[in-house]
Amino acid sequence: MAFTIAIDGPAAAGKGTISKAVAAHFDCAHLDTGLLYRAVGARTLDGTGPIVAAKALVAEDLAADNLRTPEVAQAASRVAVIAEVRAALVDFQRAFARRAGGAVLDGRDIGTVICPAAEAKLFVTASAEVRAERRFLELTGKGTETDYETVLADVKERDARDMERAEAPLKPAEDAILIDTSELSIEEAVAKAVSAITAARGA
Repeated sequence: MAFTIAIDGPAAAGKGTISKAVAAHFDCAHLDTGLLYRAVGARTLDGTGPIVAAKALVAEDLAADNLRTPEVAQAASRVAVIAEVRAALVDFQRAFARRAGGAVLDGRDIGTVICPAAEAKLFVTASAEVRAERRFLELTGKGTETDYETVLADVKERDARDMERAEAPLKPAEDAILIDTSELSIEEAVAKAVSAITAARGA
């Protein structure tokens, strides 16, 4: 039986970690839809046009080693505002969402645009300062040279671009359950998500 779980939220709020844990808990497939935009963004850094890159995207592109770099993250945010890019990626996401056995999709417009009829919708967020600290620790832990102020500025810039874009702006679906992870441990955040989804599955 198809059961779609839509998990949206801004960068570094914890939605990816929560989504993976939720998928494992309910034994269903998981798609980080941000990787689609990161893969397109990575191609544009090589000189490929964003619409061409989106239409030519294949599953193997999602396994590229460079998709988690700050440069690719910013490129992904830039291509995500292009209507033709988003349209090219919609079918891929919707087909994944309705696969047998259920699916978890995390992104920025899953509950509002891609899967508005999803059986469970969550919006995972945290303060910009908390998210910047998490991203700063992640980047420096991987050897990237940066500072907290730069990361915070990047987080706020990306938030503004995601929330203010004309096509599918980042916002909670009206029926999404809000989970603020600012002061939650990973275990607490996952527990809240599992509880909310369990209630939705039983509804």
